[in-house]
Amino acid sequence: MPRTLATAPILVLNGPNLNLLGQRQPEIYGSDTLADVEALCAKTAAAHGGTVDCRQSNHEGELIDWIHEARTEHAGIVINPAAYSHTSVALLDALNTCDGLPVIEVHISNIHHREEFRHHSYVSHRADGVIAGCGVQGYAFAVERVAALVAARRDG
Repeated sequence: MPRTLATAPILVLNGPNLNLLGQRQPEIYGSDTLADVEALCAKTAAAHGGTVDCRQSNHEGELIDWIHEARTEHAGIVINPAAYSHTSVALLDALNTCDGLPVIEVHISNIHHREEFRHHSYVSHRADGVIAGCGVQGYAFAVERVAALVAARRDG
């Protein structure tokens, strides 16, 4: 039986350097902190009767372990892989093990308006949607989309 937002949280994963939101390059990433992002995600999920499980790591292996955990513990995944977007086949492989789980990739900045190496994301090959360039509001959009995909799976 598919998990619903009432029975399992949405996993919100943040990759390297996102613990420094509000301090690191505010001209690109804004002044909101990671705690602000987590509060926004929680508020958005609550509007759909759900919760979030927010985690951040600067370590690729830890992100992979959490993705593996999501296979049995979460209703869906919102992931901002940060720089790992452009380098990590391992994150893609981990996400590919999450059959049936909606995955939404989010980027605070518009990665397509930045350096060319940021234009490609391995994670996008698995993501059910990609949100970029909407600031931290993109996380709310991502949680909304996971909620819609979970509901469609339940009703479908």
